[in-house]
Amino acid sequence: MKFKMIHENYNVCDLERSLAFYGQALGLTERRRINAPDGSFVIVFIGNAEADFEMELTWLRDHKGPYNLGESEFHLAFRADDFSAAHELHQKMKCICYENPDMGIYFIQDPDGYWLEIVPA
Repeated sequence: MKFKMIHENYNVCDLERSLAFYGQALGLTERRRINAPDGSFVIVFIGNAEADFEMELTWLRDHKGPYNLGESEFHLAFRADDFSAAHELHQKMKCICYENPDMGIYFIQDPDGYWLEIVPA
């Protein structure tokens, strides 16, 4: 039996703000969208040409306030082909939340507080 990872879900408070962030910060664009007939949710799958793995951004109409992310001890990692340029972009965006120079990595934070690890090629 084989399993292939296909997506990871992040619930978001402001779908358009999240789509703009992921587009600018990581070059991820919308691949497909599911709209609930009653307007109660919208699911948007985003990705890029580098992998078939997708992020699922879910907006729930009836969810009020920010999501409880616990201690934020989970993350999704992205390998940057140009680590210096990525770091410069993320500095300009003011979204770097943690750097570990000894390991040669850093983390950015999305508008909902999710951490995303950036590693060099």
